Amino acid sequence: MSVNTDRVRVKVLGITYSHLQQGAFVLLLAEEDGSRRIPVVVGTAEAQSIAIRMENLEPPRPMTHDLIVSITERCGVHVEEVNIYRFDKGIFYSTLVLNRDGHLEEIDSRTSDAIAIALRTQSPIYMASSVLEVAGFEASQLESKDDGASSSQASHNDYESMSDAELQGRIEHAVAVEAYEEAAMIQQILRKRKL
Repeated sequence: MSVNTDRVRVKVLGITYSHLQQGAFVLLLAEEDGSRRIPVVVGTAEAQSIAIRMENLEPPRPMTHDLIVSITERCGVHVEEVNIYRFDKGIFYSTLVLNRDGHLEEIDSRTSDAIAIALRTQSPIYMASSVLEVAGFEASQLESKDDGASSSQASHNDYESMSDAELQGRIEHAVAVEAYEEAAMIQQILRKRKL
């Protein structure tokens, strides 16, 4: 097993409707011992499954993630942790680390599914530091006030033509209206300029 040791434990803060992708939701993760936040776009079914667990609701019949947890438990497999190890072209890559009789195995998983399972098994969620650097943003931006930036979303090309100060204002506005994935996209543009 090759679990990255340069990583940070994260927790689920909440889930909200996506302002950029119709029919999608944004799962907001947070560094446990830090101030950075990470938006993860998830589908409707996964959002519902995560929200049900976060609210400690009991569906009348087991949902897919409940079924997976039941199967693993009956087979003597324990979910050790979730490892979010890569971020590429807007997609997070994750593994579930499973333990059966002391033997650890990594299973490739969509991040949304891995998190839904981690919440049900109360397993820790880790993110590679390199992923956090690229996809995260400071929580202090959540406290920023609207600086008068336009509430309409600009295209990627529009952002490319803006100054660093204008982009920072757009990040603050996006965070204020809970458009976390837009804030992360703009922050990536700023980071590329510094390279």
